[in-house]
Amino acid sequence: MVKSSVDLPDIENILVLNPRVRSHSNLLPSNVTKINKKHWKRNADRKCETCPDLENDFSDIKPTTLSERGALKEASRCLKCADAPCQKSCPTQLDIKSFITSIANKNYYGAAKAIFSDNPLGITCGMVCPTSDLCVGGCNLQATEEGPINIGGLQQFATEVFSKMGIKQIRDPKTPIPKNASHKIVLIGAGPASLSCATFLGRLGYNDITIYEKEHFLGGLSTSEIPQYRLPISVVHFEIELVKDLGVKIETGKALSTKNMTLEKLLEDAKAVFIGMGLPEPKLNPLFKDLNSDMGFFTSKNFLPKVAKASKPGMCACKKELPNLKGTAIILGAGDTAFDCATSALRCGARKVFVVFRRGFTNIRAVPEEVPVSLAVEEKCELIGFLSPHKVNVKDGKIVSVTFSRTEQTEDGKWIQDIEQLTTIKANFLISAFGSGLEDKEVIDALKPLKLTDQNLPSVDLTTMQTSHPSVWCGGDLAGVAETTVEAGIPASTKPQLPLFYTEIDNVDISVEMCGMKFENPFGLASAPPATSTAMIRRAFEQGWSFTVTKTFSLDK
Repeated sequence: MVKSSVDLPDIENILVLNPRVRSHSNLLPSNVTKINKKHWKRNADRKCETCPDLENDFSDIKPTTLSERGALKEASRCLKCADAPCQKSCPTQLDIKSFITSIANKNYYGAAKAIFSDNPLGITCGMVCPTSDLCVGGCNLQATEEGPINIGGLQQFATEVFSKMGIKQIRDPKTPIPKNASHKIVLIGAGPASLSCATFLGRLGYNDITIYEKEHFLGGLSTSEIPQYRLPISVVHFEIELVKDLGVKIETGKALSTKNMTLEKLLEDAKAVFIGMGLPEPKLNPLFKDLNSDMGFFTSKNFLPKVAKASKPGMCACKKELPNLKGTAIILGAGDTAFDCATSALRCGARKVFVVFRRGFTNIRAVPEEVPVSLAVEEKCELIGFLSPHKVNVKDGKIVSVTFSRTEQTEDGKWIQDIEQLTTIKANFLISAFGSGLEDKEVIDALKPLKLTDQNLPSVDLTTMQTSHPSVWCGGDLAGVAETTVEAGIPASTKPQLPLFYTEIDNVDISVEMCGMKFENPFGLASAPPATSTAMIRRAFEQGWSFTVTKTFSLDK
């Protein structure tokens, strides 16, 4: 049949893509479909057995990162629950439904203000906080088809938008100056705990605050141990600048040690000292005492900083190179740090990575659905449980394999090693991520006169975070209670009324004059039932509404 009318070929090709009435079924041989699928498949093939080539690739991999469109869509899903279980699950008690409401209204500054008011490390926590175990774990939308709100992504979005505004933090002029505001306050360590504590002290009005940091970079573990692809160094630098905006001074190259400065020396002229220096030494298995990096052995405490110095721009003035891990690497441990080591090893050239841990998969300390674990699985790292190191095999000064013994749990809950069940894995590199502690005698001696625990950590009141000395407080990893960045950032204070985040924007005069009367702002309640009750009007004024207009007003009896 001759077609009476035919469009141009380009138009015909476009129209053929439209749905149309079918005259026959669509069938193709499975072999043809498999070949065609390869041209369009966006995720990794399930049969792929090799690690992807990630060498020197430190680009952002966080699945929670949101665009503005995504953030507005996600914020619109929030139920604004009256009891806000998400807030009750947050270590900083962040007003989550408030900042999500601000995002939904495109008030990104208001969202950032709510976040930074409760958490000075708002961007960092939005990026690396294990939200599925905290706020997201309490979301009432958990059981719906769409799942819980992506709170971490929304927090990251709002605070990143604010970071691009170029606005400095200032002290709220309405906050009363505290007594002895000029007394010297010293903080040891420029990590999350000290930065958060210094921020709240600065907002209160103390004007002689100094942070001493032993390294020549700032940010603590956020800089040295969390990889660039999870937490860019630009974020840490921005939050440090917010702290400096309040007049906080930071000095590098100053370590707590009998050779540098001691606590007793600091207390001679400081009225208060906060210790937030973290745990600097790795916990080492005696099997590893004679091993070193030349042989292929690392700990998380020296491997991750090497990776950071080579991958984080501006962290180190010297030109550092990534550790060369050509071959197979074994990572020991089951925490977030161990999985960060695993994914970093791939970016250092490792061909194959095994993550080996002593207990089972149900005992992995890292949150399974969070980035470190899910990323390690996605990038084809092999996870092996129920194994504990038994012997490291060295040949010609290099690690060639590691022999493991089987670990089993007894009926009374204890974990034991069965040396009759041995397994050997060939490897060129071994990275231990079994936790950290305080073992340096010079640092321990410098903590005098504090009372220490069996682990050489300061004994603290878990409510006030005060040590055995009335002028010394402790926070972060060193206090023995923080397991995450967000927990390290909780201020050591018994005062519930800490000042809010404040900037020059909050000084803008938005007052208006109507009918010869001046109002604080142009926002008010119009004639409606809420404006006819004295209780509602009082609450409106308490929340910042400027006026009410009503034609009917009922007096309470």
